[in-house]
Amino acid sequence: MNKNVSTAGMHLNRRQLAIGSVGAAAVACLPKFLFAEDASPSRSTPPNPIAVSTYSYWRYRSDSKLSILECIDLAADTGFDAVEILHVQMEDESDAMLQRIKQRAFRLGLDLCGMSTHQSFVSPDADKRQENIDHTIRCIEMAYKMGIPTIRVNTGRWGTSGNFDELMANKGIEPRLEGYTDEDGFGWVRESFEKCLPTAETCGVVLGLENHWGLGRTAEGVLRVIGEVDSPWLRATMDTGNFLENQYDQYKQLAPEAVFVQAKTYYGGGTWYTLDIDYDRVASILRHVNYRGYISLEFEGSEPHETAIPKSLAMLRKAFA
Repeated sequence: MNKNVSTAGMHLNRRQLAIGSVGAAAVACLPKFLFAEDASPSRSTPPNPIAVSTYSYWRYRSDSKLSILECIDLAADTGFDAVEILHVQMEDESDAMLQRIKQRAFRLGLDLCGMSTHQSFVSPDADKRQENIDHTIRCIEMAYKMGIPTIRVNTGRWGTSGNFDELMANKGIEPRLEGYTDEDGFGWVRESFEKCLPTAETCGVVLGLENHWGLGRTAEGVLRVIGEVDSPWLRATMDTGNFLENQYDQYKQLAPEAVFVQAKTYYGGGTWYTLDIDYDRVASILRHVNYRGYISLEFEGSEPHETAIPKSLAMLRKAFA
């Protein structure tokens, strides 16, 4: 070795040494783990796939309830990667229809990535809780038949609000049932999910507990349930539009447990409220915990979906690139 070569020239990594000794062509045959440490820490990860919930085309409006098949067609035409199905939007739950939905998405090159369901376990009535357990198990089995890997689930709420508009006017906060406490409610929720878990595990469908009013209104409430149930088949669905206070701090709390993310947009003004959500900031929070999953659009504005949904997709593509 030339003694005049500086020590700086001695700092060769394994890839350079390999190329020098066996040649570039031979390096391609060497095991990949040999070069793992050479991977650049700044190398970007693939962009998150962007989905759309069928809810975005309906929004509970009396004049715009499209069928699931129609929503899948629109999602494909707009350029989404996947579709999330809103269960209450389904008018036919027969096995034949489930397979038609699955086939339609497949032929259009779309994933069926999620199913958004409704249940409430916050009730002192054991029979009512069992009805909701049975309903949730049915939804798990439907998702399995359609090849959907996760369903959105809820804790439920006390039900003391006159209606949903009143609940929203009170920012999702409502009085407890007289004679009961949140401790009672969390116990009912935990026990109910535990009864759903065997079916979730058998079907391979993850339950994603959403920050969706009731005992799951806050990240703390969602995380409490996940921690007490303590199963890999119960994790979190993070809805960006359902934290009405300290939203970014709550995103950070929930992000490590998220298996699915619903992204609200409000073009034309929201149905119940409008949030100013910085999706570049949300994307940064999710990248920090290496979230690689779906971002599912839930458009909840008053602008026609024909113009608002393409704008939402373009914005989310840019943020989660």
